[in-house]
Amino acid sequence: MTQGVENKNNFSGLSGLGVVNEESAMEIEINKIHAFKNHPFKVLDDEKMQDLIESVKLSGVLTPVLLRVDNNDEYEMISGHRRLHAAKMAGLTTIPAIVRELSDDDAVIAMVDANIQREELLPSEKAFAYKMKLDAMKRQAGRPKNNSGQNDQNLMGTVSRDVLAKQVGESSKQVQRYIRLTELIPELLDMVDSNRLMRLSEESLGLYSLC
Repeated sequence: MTQGVENKNNFSGLSGLGVVNEESAMEIEINKIHAFKNHPFKVLDDEKMQDLIESVKLSGVLTPVLLRVDNNDEYEMISGHRRLHAAKMAGLTTIPAIVRELSDDDAVIAMVDANIQREELLPSEKAFAYKMKLDAMKRQAGRPKNNSGQNDQNLMGTVSRDVLAKQVGESSKQVQRYIRLTELIPELLDMVDSNRLMRLSEESLGLYSLC
């Protein structure tokens, strides 16, 4: 790989996913990479994207994206959707990438963790990201035993939500409020994102009641 590494600190998040160092990066053909299924974070053609495209044209993609192998000799994007879009717009045919073997649930968790600390996330982005990660965490915790009752299942969900809340720096109640946003119809969700719906009533929408 001829492209340099922007800063070793950029790999601190990747090291937590089992990536040892930047030496494992390789050039992957862009046309073999597809977006993460139900990726909750928007990729916008805004001013920041235009700046990123110009940077890629000038210096290339400095920080490798994170992929996992998919079927048919293709790859699924875990972290780096904005860099991939910028690379496409800049006319690149390959992109530096680190490829990991990840289960479906590990991939969801890695995707959310890599993006959730971004600035200026929309409420809808947080909502669907929190829900995807919480569902993955519940699956990883395992299904309850046959003799486990509803109370045991509820306890498992509550514990997982508490763990998620601690990881993202929110209260457990706030995480649940965000997740309830995923139940809104798209028109109302757009209003939340655009601050046109500043306060949602519990009576009409039920967003702030807890399971």
